Amino acid sequence: MTLEKNDAADIAHRFLSARRAAASLPAYPGEMPSSVEEAYAIQDAAIAAWNQPIIGWKVGRVPAALVSRFGTERIAGPIFASRTALAAGGEVEMPVFDKGFAAAEAEFLLRIGRKPDPAQTRFTLEEAADMIDAVHVGIEIASSPLRAINELGPVAIVSDFGNNNGLVVGPAIADWQTSGFETWPVSTFIDGVEVGTGQATGFPNGAIGAARFLFELMARRGIALEPGQWISSGAVSGVHDARPGQSIEARFADKMQVRCRLVAAAPFPVEKRVGELLEPGARRASSDGQRTS
Repeated sequence: MTLEKNDAADIAHRFLSARRAAASLPAYPGEMPSSVEEAYAIQDAAIAAWNQPIIGWKVGRVPAALVSRFGTERIAGPIFASRTALAAGGEVEMPVFDKGFAAAEAEFLLRIGRKPDPAQTRFTLEEAADMIDAVHVGIEIASSPLRAINELGPVAIVSDFGNNNGLVVGPAIADWQTSGFETWPVSTFIDGVEVGTGQATGFPNGAIGAARFLFELMARRGIALEPGQWISSGAVSGVHDARPGQSIEARFADKMQVRCRLVAAAPFPVEKRVGELLEPGARRASSDGQRTS
């Protein structure tokens, strides 16, 4: 059965209502999509209704056992400006849904340097790399009002903004093209305890493969990517559940570190307005996600 447009809009509305209220969802809010295409239709409806500047896109892996079922190795979701923070050597606070799902993931962040041709639907890895003008280290904040979102799988994740609730932008990697950053060992620590390690070479075609996937996906979806937007290229050291009050540290080859502390998201004020989109990291996120100078 194909998900109707009105059903997609209703599911998007239920997810957004829970996000605005910082509430929980005990179950998927409607008929589960049967394909990632239906899930992206829900995501599109939610993006239009949320109506906030998008500062980037997260890319996540589809479990190997589900790749043939859904026909893709990766999925994507938007990252909003109001949920983005600059980690300038200290520990920033990032909101998560304490009654839902929450995790923090060590990631490489690729910055788009020039706008892709919307008519180009296929990219080589070299063409994808040529679209990137900087690579930073960072932490993706994965959080949703739906506690079981990861257990329900890719279509549930895509439905709710790709299970994203923020991005912590760390320092830039000097000479990233020749740095070999995709081979760097990456570790995640929660409250000082190591919980996972990995390398970007564990991804299909590495971090640049995530960029290629996003360029091709957005062309098919008819969504324009812009210079300055980020691509959060995947959880290098795994996805590890966390909760408000915990401190997260991501270490990249003992060369760079990024830290944040998770806090409980507050209800989203109805009258809140998002200002002009600044350069990535020009404002910091407070505990309710509102950017502050």
